[in-house]
Amino acid sequence: MHISEGLLSPPILVTGAVLCLCGTAYGLKKMDAAEVPTTGILTAAFFVASLIHVPIGPASIHLLLIGLIGLLLGWSCFPAMLVALFLQALFFQYGGLTVLGVNTVNMALPALLVYFLFSPLIRHKHYRVNTLGGFLAGSLAILGSGVLTSLSLALSGEPFVRAAQFILLAHLPLMFIEGFITAVVISFIKKVRPEILHRSSATELGLE
Repeated sequence: MHISEGLLSPPILVTGAVLCLCGTAYGLKKMDAAEVPTTGILTAAFFVASLIHVPIGPASIHLLLIGLIGLLLGWSCFPAMLVALFLQALFFQYGGLTVLGVNTVNMALPALLVYFLFSPLIRHKHYRVNTLGGFLAGSLAILGSGVLTSLSLALSGEPFVRAAQFILLAHLPLMFIEGFITAVVISFIKKVRPEILHRSSATELGLE
């Protein structure tokens, strides 16, 4: 899911950088001291999972765990993913520094959206509802990330339209894998540390 340097048009790069900056600044503002250890652990998990990848033209397919990260971190997913992607670009040349903003938004924005959509399900008292919420969050976060990545390429020029379509199709099987993993992890957390899941999306939105 990393877009390489030299592929995107300047307007896409600027838009991604601005959105990334805004999301990261707000995520840091919302993060309190108690959330720092969890954020660090999930940043490391995202970093390691993303290292195991299969190249697909200008991007790559690999485990992302963005649905899980979104559910557990909320707005903090922006700084978490930015740090992980920066380190990957710096040490392993995955993606690049000029596309860092776009790559971060393409992964963090779907993670944030599934947080607001499915947090009520993972906080529900019934086990099956928790599992369903985890599966939907994991799978739809991958779909959203694939759509944004493909859109970033398609809007950068006609030569990338075919590649964008192929990348989106290639990530469809990953949806079910990520959905399953997220559902299992959420179910486990619900049993051993349910308080982790009881973040309020209303508070994140400033409604409380």
